[in-house]
Amino acid sequence: MSINLASYIEHTVLKQATTAAEVDKVCVEASMAGFAAVCIPPRYVFGAKKLLESSRVKVVTVIGFPLGYSATEIKVREIKDALDMGADEVDMVIDLCALKSGDWSALEREINECLKPIAKAGKVIKLIVESGMLTDTELAACCNLYSKYEIDYMKTSTGYASVGATVHAVSMMRELLPTRIGIKAAGGIRKCAFAMELIDAGATRLGCSTSMQIMKEYRKMVV
Repeated sequence: MSINLASYIEHTVLKQATTAAEVDKVCVEASMAGFAAVCIPPRYVFGAKKLLESSRVKVVTVIGFPLGYSATEIKVREIKDALDMGADEVDMVIDLCALKSGDWSALEREINECLKPIAKAGKVIKLIVESGMLTDTELAACCNLYSKYEIDYMKTSTGYASVGATVHAVSMMRELLPTRIGIKAAGGIRKCAFAMELIDAGATRLGCSTSMQIMKEYRKMVV
């Protein structure tokens, strides 16, 4: 049974030296392919939003990226700035230092504050937990904590850690999170077969930098 794979994909370019021309290219490709969104650096949000204004493609940017240890007030400011520029969705790296130190109260304070501008604007937030760096116990604890909040998605990875998305992590997240919370798999998704495995495991969005190649493989599969 075939699916609309394009509707799962966030066409992504987040490398440190990303240029405006590269973002424009990603936006045009996303519009032509019918991808769900583009995921781009904050500085390019305004231009991407303008370029995509006649399409259904969402503009996503990142907060506290890629390390996650920015102070909460800095993350809140980043979120407000991104929303002011026109971002539809933000992907925020949680405070992984707090998580690894067992400081769950700090993570609660962080999410409480960061959700305020999201709720006010009626926009979407995804929390990046960097699952490849977590034990199963830590990942389960994240699912338990964030299930209590009105987040929209939990996201596996930044793509900057040594381990990106895995079927195991996505399966765990799907089992432990309420159905209202989506799952974005990202990091190391370069082949169509792997993308399909992640969807089968419960992913509802895929962050991919090789989206066009994945779609080329997919079209060959469904012929």
